[in-house]
Amino acid sequence: MSRYILSRLVQSVILLFIVALITFVLIHAAPGGPGILMSDQKLTEQQILQIEKALGLTAPLYIQFWDWLVQLAHGNLGVAYTSDLPVTQMIAARLPATLLLGASALVLSLVVAIPVGVLTAIKPRSLVDNVTSALSFIGVSVPVFWLGLMLIIVFGIEWKVLPAAGMFTEGVSVVTAADILRHLILPAFVLATAFMAGFSRYVRTSMIDVLSQPYIRTARSKGLSARVVLYRHALRNSMIPLVTMVGLALPLLIGGAAITEQVFAWPGMGQLAVQAAYAHDYPLIMGITIVVAAAVILINLVTDLSYVLIDPRIDLK
Repeated sequence: MSRYILSRLVQSVILLFIVALITFVLIHAAPGGPGILMSDQKLTEQQILQIEKALGLTAPLYIQFWDWLVQLAHGNLGVAYTSDLPVTQMIAARLPATLLLGASALVLSLVVAIPVGVLTAIKPRSLVDNVTSALSFIGVSVPVFWLGLMLIIVFGIEWKVLPAAGMFTEGVSVVTAADILRHLILPAFVLATAFMAGFSRYVRTSMIDVLSQPYIRTARSKGLSARVVLYRHALRNSMIPLVTMVGLALPLLIGGAAITEQVFAWPGMGQLAVQAAYAHDYPLIMGITIVVAAAVILINLVTDLSYVLIDPRIDLK
């Protein structure tokens, strides 16, 4: 196990380097340059040259990349062009909001998907299964931005029962957990919808396959109760595909919630990434990319290790 973890860590460092290199080249190859040079102010060529020198953009690209790697090795992601703040500080300020939104969406999707998947597996091709299949298809197909806008119109504007945007009520002296929860309901539901639909179908398919295995018939023939057979034997052995899907979904919940955060003005990493892309803020784009890439690699490693906990027969070498 330790050799496997060490090997994966070495692979992770190499992969992070490749991701950083490709991202660095692509953002510098994009037309227009940094947003600070594309402002409404009419800058002279001398002023533009002075700004580029101050930002270190006049050096060859490989020198710029090497300087960025040296800063990264010291835990420094640079200073954002648009705000003149350290990138690490900006990411640290936004990361908790994204983690809260992503964790809430994940928990909601699993709480709904696992019971629904088990129920439809027990009664395949029933009315419940057909209705669930139709709802799952709709959940996967509906665009996130459209669903978000519809919920804002209905619950935030027409009925006025839930906040339409933000993470908490502006202007309040004390931000309470209840206020944050009210603002969290709509974006978490929208973000969880597609995952909820996909997870339930994977649980259903895996459960149907496990329930047809010989050891399940043996457990039933020994006189074990249906509940014990279903939850202790069948459900646990059908979790590996779901764990894989959760592992693939977590990076999307961390770094791919940009649309949801934009629609609901949720102050997270996704919204910050969109703003950085609009402004061509090189250090901020690189910082967000490397943080999300590291999170993806770590999540994949944890997912692989969790297989051993679910099924001790799996040996990672």
